[in-house]
Amino acid sequence: MSVFNQSRANIIRLVFLGIFLIIIIQLFNLQILSGKYQQLAMNNAVFAKVKYPDRGIIYDRKGRAILNNTIMYDLVVTPVEARRTDTFALCAILGIDTAEYKKRMLEARIRNGPYRPSIFEDLLTPELHARLDENIWKFPGFALVERPVRTYPFNAAAHIMGYIGEADSNIIKRSKGFYRMGDYVGRSGLEAYYESVLMGQRGVEYMLKDNMNRLVGSYENGKFDTAAIAGRNLRTYIDIEVQQLAEKLMTNKVGSVVAIDPKTGGIICMVSGPNYNPNDLTGPNKQKNYSRLALDVAGPLLNRAVQGNYEPGSTFKPIGALIALDEGVITSNYGFPCGGRYNLCGHGKPSCLHSDPGHAANLRLAISHSCNSYFAHIYRLSVDNPKFGGVKNGYMKWRDYMLNFGLGKQTGVDLPSESPGLIPDTARYNRQYRGSWNSCTNLTLGIGQDMMQCTPLQLANAMCIVANKGYFYTPHFVEKIDGETEADTILNKFRIKHEVLTHIPNEAYEAVIAGMQEVVDHGTASNARIPGITVCGKTGTAEKFRYIDGKKIQLKDNSVFLCFAPRENPRIAMAVVVENSGYGNTWAAPIAGIIMEKYLNDTLRPERYEQIERIANSNLMPPYLHRLQYIEDSTRARRWFEMTKDSSYIKKYIFGRYTEPKRQEPPKSTAIRKPEAVAPPKANAVTDSTQ
Repeated sequence: MSVFNQSRANIIRLVFLGIFLIIIIQLFNLQILSGKYQQLAMNNAVFAKVKYPDRGIIYDRKGRAILNNTIMYDLVVTPVEARRTDTFALCAILGIDTAEYKKRMLEARIRNGPYRPSIFEDLLTPELHARLDENIWKFPGFALVERPVRTYPFNAAAHIMGYIGEADSNIIKRSKGFYRMGDYVGRSGLEAYYESVLMGQRGVEYMLKDNMNRLVGSYENGKFDTAAIAGRNLRTYIDIEVQQLAEKLMTNKVGSVVAIDPKTGGIICMVSGPNYNPNDLTGPNKQKNYSRLALDVAGPLLNRAVQGNYEPGSTFKPIGALIALDEGVITSNYGFPCGGRYNLCGHGKPSCLHSDPGHAANLRLAISHSCNSYFAHIYRLSVDNPKFGGVKNGYMKWRDYMLNFGLGKQTGVDLPSESPGLIPDTARYNRQYRGSWNSCTNLTLGIGQDMMQCTPLQLANAMCIVANKGYFYTPHFVEKIDGETEADTILNKFRIKHEVLTHIPNEAYEAVIAGMQEVVDHGTASNARIPGITVCGKTGTAEKFRYIDGKKIQLKDNSVFLCFAPRENPRIAMAVVVENSGYGNTWAAPIAGIIMEKYLNDTLRPERYEQIERIANSNLMPPYLHRLQYIEDSTRARRWFEMTKDSSYIKKYIFGRYTEPKRQEPPKSTAIRKPEAVAPPKANAVTDSTQ
C-alpha cells in the first residue's frame, strides 16, 4: 500500500512540475521574446486604439441608401494613465466641473477597470473635437477615437430603421461578454432585429505615443493590428419616396399607414404618427432629444403600426362575410332587411342610418352600403351554426378563422416589440359573463367591435390574404442580405408561402371583392379612386371615448380604411388609421388613394398635389393631448419640488379641468367604437355602428 501511495505522490509532483515549467516558458516568451507584449506593457508608449466597424447600410427597393454611416469622435480615457492630466483645462474645454470629472473617472473604472479605455464623452461636436485635438497633449491617458455613427439621408422611416445606443450592463451580460462598454448596438427597429448582420466586427490598432501624449504612428507597422470588418448591407422592399409621401400626409396626426406587396409580403412603407426625425437620435444631442421624445404624451417613439391596438369597425365586414360564406350559412345572394336597426336580440342594436331594405338585398350591396344589421346577423348565423353543438364551440371555430386571417396574434414581422392584438377566447367571455352568454352578448364582433383589437399591420396583412384569395407571406422589410450564404437563416421564414384560407372557394372571395370594389366605385370610399386602376376597399369609422380628469369624454371618431389594388393582379394592400379625425372617407381613404397612386404609377397627377398639401397642413392632433401633457408635466414638477424644495417650477402648474371641444355632427353614418377603459357592453347595451 505504501509503495502505491509513493508512486501516486511522485506522479502528482511531476504534474505540478510540468505545469510550473509551462508557466515559466510562457512568461519568458511573453516578456522577453515577444515584442508585442513587451511594448504593450509600456503604457506610456503604446495605445490600443479600438477600430469600430461601419455598420451595414440599408437600401430601399431602388437601391437608394436610406440608412448610412458618417464619422464622429469619442473622447476615451484609460484611468491609470490619466494621473498627470491637466484636469482644469480639460474641464474647461468640456464645460464640466471637477466633481463631474471625478464622477466620470469613477464610472470608467467601474465599467472597464483602470487599465482599459472607456468612453469619457461620446460623439463630440466638430468644434469640440477640434479643440480637443489641438490640446490632447495636455491630457495624458486621454485619446480621440473615431466612431462611425448612423445618418439618415432622407430624414425618414424612423420607426422602421430604429436607432443604436451604447451597450448597457444588461446587454453585455446577455451577450456573455461579446459586447463591451463603448460598443453601440441596435436598440429598436431593423437596427435591433438585424443586429447580428449589421454590427460587423471591431478591430484594434496599436499606436505609438510620444512623451507629449500625441499619437505619432503605428506600432511595428501594424504587425499586431486587427482590422475592423464592416457589417453587411440590407436590401429592402421599402420605397423611400412613398415612405416620405406617407409621412408627409400623416403630419400632425395620430395613427398609422402600412402598405404591403401581397405577392411577397414585402412592406413598402410603414408610418406611425406622430413621427420624429431619426437624425435626432444620433450625434451629441441624442440623449436630450430622446428625453424630449420620451416625455411627449403623444408617443412619437411608439410605432403604432405594430404596437397600436384598434377596433377595425366596419373594415372587418369583408372578413366576416368570407367566414359566413365558407361555413355555408349564407350565399352571395343572401339578403337581410336593413331597416335601420337589428331587432332579433330584443334591444334594437346595433343601428345604422340606412332604412331601405334594398341596401342589403345581397352581399355585394350589404358591403357597399355597410349594413350593420346584415353583418351582425351573419355573425350570429356563423357561431350559432347547429353543426357545432352550441355557441361556445361555434365561437371558437369563428375565432380560428380570425387567427388564420392573422388577427389576434403576432405576424412575425422583422421588427421587435410587436403587439399580438386581441381576439378574445371563450374563457374571457366566461369570466366576464360568468359562463352565461350567447351570440347576442358579443354581437358587435360582427361589425368589428366588442373586445376585438388589431394592429394596422395585422389589418394590412389580412387585406393581403383577401387579395391573394387565401394565402400570404409573413410581412417583412428585408428582401436579401449582401453576401448571403446558406448559413444566413434569418430570412428563411419570410420566404414561406402560408396557404391558410385557400379552402374558401374563389367564388366567395370574388363576391366579397366585388362588394369592396363597389365601396370605392360608388360607395363610401370614393376618395380612394385612381383613374385606370380598380381599387377594392372598405371604410370604417369608430367612436372613441377616454377618461380624463375622472370624466368619460367622447372624442372625435377614428378614420379607418383597408384596401388593395389592382383588383385582378394586386400589387399593394394597405391599412390606414387616423385617430380622432372623423369618417373613413374623409381622411383615411384619400391618404390611401394618394399613396397607392404614387406606388403603382411611380408618379402623381397634378391635381393630387393640392390635395396632398391640404391633408398635410391639417392638424388633427387630439386636443386632449394638451391636457394629458399638462398633467404629466405638473406631476414631474411636483416630484421635483419634493426633492429640491424649488417652488419656482411648480408655480407654473395650476390645475384646471378638461373639456373636449364641441363635437361636430357627422354628415354620414359611422362605425362606432366601444368606449375605452370600460367593461365590454352587456347583451342589452350594444354599441351602435354604421359605415
